[in-house]
Amino acid sequence: MAWRLLLVALLAAAEQELRFKPPPPPPGEAPVRLFTEPELARYDGQQEGQPIYLAVKGVVFDVTSGKEFYGKGAPYNALVGKDSTRGVAKMSLDPADLTHDITGLTEEELKSLDDIFNNVYKAKYPIVGYTSRRILNEDGSPNLDFKPEDQPHFNIRDEF
Repeated sequence: MAWRLLLVALLAAAEQELRFKPPPPPPGEAPVRLFTEPELARYDGQQEGQPIYLAVKGVVFDVTSGKEFYGKGAPYNALVGKDSTRGVAKMSLDPADLTHDITGLTEEELKSLDDIFNNVYKAKYPIVGYTSRRILNEDGSPNLDFKPEDQPHFNIRDEF
């Protein structure tokens, strides 16, 4: 009889633990994180064995599988380790364009940005995080006015 009580207690404890613990991410999938500019800069493809990250529209992608394009000495290495939204929109590697700022882009450039964001980056590369600039003020405090649905060219449904 005592063993039955012990079994019931163990099953109840296991059920409670399963009910209240979120499942771990699947193997090989890390949870997404928030990147500051200096943190993102560490993933610029210059160190062998280090992941290569690129941000577009504040979304950080792991482009390591495309290291022949984004790795050290590769044609698009200038885009990595930062939010290169403007450069992607303009199809430019000019250092002045390698920024998150989309001010002054033409409708054609904005359409190009959306096409590349959806059909290249989101289609090919895993999202590993977001740039802190999307939700924080310059001083690091939360941007209380931030609403994903109000961001230019941002559709929260498409990101997850």
